[in-house]
Amino acid sequence: MIISPCISICKTDPLTGFCYGCGRSNDDKKKWKKEDTSDEWKQNNLLIIQKRLNGWQLESFKESYNYKVEKGISIYKKENQK
Repeated sequence: MIISPCISICKTDPLTGFCYGCGRSNDDKKKWKKEDTSDEWKQNNLLIIQKRLNGWQLESFKESYNYKVEKGISIYKKENQK
């Protein structure tokens, strides 16, 4: 199972249409939720969305996504539970 790239920073850039947190478009988000979406597509999408991010945004995504994969929760959600 491939973990969703959502890191709970759900705000869309009005110019690009990509989420500030994960770099996905609304179409990407919808496809991730479909049961018939293949792991191959998801792996490829993870590469694509990281190309949309750069600098601190990319580093923040990688750190939070890796944390989510390891711990089952994004850093942002964990901090907000305190």
